[in-house]
Amino acid sequence: MKKEQVLHCQFSAWYPRFRALTIRSAILPLPENVKDYLLDDGTLVVSGRDDPPTCSQEASVDDQAEEIQWSDDENTTTLTAPEFPEFALKVQEAITSLGGSIFPKLNWSAPRDAYWIAMNSSLKCKTLSDIFLLFKSSDFITRDFTQPFIHCTDDTPDPCMEYELVLRKWCELIPGAEFRCFVKENKLIGISQRDYTQYYEHISKQNDEICRCIQEFFKKHIQYKFLDEDFVFDVYRDSMSKVWLIDFNPFGEVTDSLLFTWEELTSGKNLKGDHSEGEAMEQDYPAFRCTNSKVTVQPSPYLSYRLPKDFVDLSTGEDVHKLVDFLKLKRNQQDDD
Repeated sequence: MKKEQVLHCQFSAWYPRFRALTIRSAILPLPENVKDYLLDDGTLVVSGRDDPPTCSQEASVDDQAEEIQWSDDENTTTLTAPEFPEFALKVQEAITSLGGSIFPKLNWSAPRDAYWIAMNSSLKCKTLSDIFLLFKSSDFITRDFTQPFIHCTDDTPDPCMEYELVLRKWCELIPGAEFRCFVKENKLIGISQRDYTQYYEHISKQNDEICRCIQEFFKKHIQYKFLDEDFVFDVYRDSMSKVWLIDFNPFGEVTDSLLFTWEELTSGKNLKGDHSEGEAMEQDYPAFRCTNSKVTVQPSPYLSYRLPKDFVDLSTGEDVHKLVDFLKLKRNQQDDD
């Protein structure tokens, strides 16, 4: 995977070309001071509130202020959220133009790992403060800022990035109608159920029809029109069997391969299960994978983001040094006892 391929998957790089196939969206340049605020590791203080508080809200704020008076020290610093009035106005105007509710993302990623922190447990946003709360709580967003070219194999210097806030008109999408499609050398080689942790009976029953619809959509609208010949794209198939483009992603480990493995996708082996390699080459259809049984239902992969990262690393053994430190701490506690 090359850095150029990652750049081609930025929302602003593909949206103008495929605007008619996807959800209506607005793209706003992200000011440098807003980026700094989003990357600030300090206490989570959310900026961007636009609606004035009601009397009951004012009383609640006063109560909270009284509760937070932990010290009478004159040197105590009160945390206040920075304000971005010009940017906030542009964002609110864009949200209004998109119907009043939006789905936010950066150049590549959406804060899917932070949905749990929102009051509505959703990525549906109506104000800048809603967006900031999700963005400041998301590891996916932080990765966009700090490691956009992770897993890239070329040694060229990282290009200078211009970050953008993407606002997409909110649509109630059914998770069981979303699919991820893998393209290699401009051929659609694989389609995976997007929400692979759940079993959807209609997918198992209609997989041939779903595969045919997506294949036709790809050949008519996507093939040879994207900037690369290897890429991943997400689609949504609505109740009328119409296919909508949702997003593009790089063809590489930075993108979740879902029910495939990247070894299968890059080598082309074992993609179609029982079919021999010769038969697979002759048949002009991609491999299709879905969760076929309730027995294989899994918890959401985003659940781990609700825990502090240190806890997750300890439980999975991914950080040996943290595990060693933890065991030393436990031994010292036992010695003290």
